[in-house]
Amino acid sequence: MKVSKVSSSLLPQIKALAYKIWPVAYAEILSQEQLEYMLDMFYSEKALQSQLENGHVFYIIQNDLGDYLGFVSYELNCEPNKTKIHKIYVLPETQGLGLGKLLFEKVKEEALKNNQKAIFLNVNKYNKAQYFYTKLDFKIVKEEVIDIGRGYVMDDYVMEVKLL
Repeated sequence: MKVSKVSSSLLPQIKALAYKIWPVAYAEILSQEQLEYMLDMFYSEKALQSQLENGHVFYIIQNDLGDYLGFVSYELNCEPNKTKIHKIYVLPETQGLGLGKLLFEKVKEEALKNNQKAIFLNVNKYNKAQYFYTKLDFKIVKEEVIDIGRGYVMDDYVMEVKLL
């Protein structure tokens, strides 16, 4: 497996992965309309480029054949001395193979290099991914409801893991 930092040239790969992963990850949580709205809001190439230009760091993971399998994006000091994971996804057929943990470990490594005290993220309250985060020692620290427009909200837990 190869984990590489993403430049603008790989943003189409991030978008393509999101469009494969999200319909499976959120099938039981979001309506088709909300899914399409959120994909466009967060994963259009324009949106991804803006995120890259505004402090989000992306890494993508490939297998030995060169297939893209997942990605992570994070932001150092999103809150003072805390790194936020904005996105962490792997293809459904690769879940359980340790790829998500590998991506998390990359973020943790970068956070520690930058003297961060914690890593946090938002996860939908009804998304089974929260159990994956619990295995990585994340704890629920609060709940948030975020208005994202068109009458849609993100009903999330904020989970955090302390770094030593």
